[in-house]
Amino acid sequence: MQQRRIGDRTVSAVGLGAMPLSTKTGRPSPADAEAVVHAALDAGVTLVDTADAYSRDEAEFGHNEELVARALRSYGGDTSGVLVATKGGHTRRGTDWDLDGTPAYLRRACEASLRRLGGDAIDLYQFHRPDPATPWEESMAGLRALVDAGLVRAVGVSNADIAQIDVARSVLGNALVAVQNQFSPGWRFSADELAHCAAHGLAFLPWSPFGGVSAAKSLDATAPAFAEVAAELGVSVYRVTLAWHLAQSDVVLPIPGASRPASITDSAAAADLQLTPEQLARLG
Repeated sequence: MQQRRIGDRTVSAVGLGAMPLSTKTGRPSPADAEAVVHAALDAGVTLVDTADAYSRDEAEFGHNEELVARALRSYGGDTSGVLVATKGGHTRRGTDWDLDGTPAYLRRACEASLRRLGGDAIDLYQFHRPDPATPWEESMAGLRALVDAGLVRAVGVSNADIAQIDVARSVLGNALVAVQNQFSPGWRFSADELAHCAAHGLAFLPWSPFGGVSAAKSLDATAPAFAEVAAELGVSVYRVTLAWHLAQSDVVLPIPGASRPASITDSAAAADLQLTPEQLARLG
């Protein structure tokens, strides 16, 4: 599979977004969820994105991290090259999603994530979302403290604008390696942030790369050019969409979610799908 960089690590150009394995209504059984992660690894995926808040509710906080860790342990092959990226800063109150970007909370959350994931340090720890009650600079200082304490190897920010990315760069220096924002054919509002990441050598991980579940189901209708190209190539519209993402810049690493082995197997194949300049022009 095509490889790309996140900081000093080389990983698969397409990752696995593990969120649907824990938050999706009618989510897979534990065994079926592990099978999805195993299918991703079989397909050459070496980037798995999770978060402590990916769970049905507050009572099972950390569910997704525990699932990912269990799947990696039970996999029969070598997982030493897999980069696990997790996030902190979202909390859960019942089924509601809250925020806490204070350095003290991020330290507790990071330590808990490390216990669930195992190992000496977290590969990539991402600040999940800006907390309006906490100055952004304080949250970034909290991430810096995690790096200095050796709890994390590298950090990222999620749902950040250009000004916030630049503050993160100034506080975190080379420890900042990634930005994870929403971006898709139907949601291109982070195009400027993507270009900014490319200019500064930061990996850009588009979340919800198909535009979210409802948009993905109607992608053929809402983005006919993608369906047309898919038909020409004899592949799924999802594979074309991920190939389009990869063509935006060599810093882009999409992390499509999956709740079935077949889905991530198809998504992983996008890393080796080359779109022509004419096709890309049609996709916009």
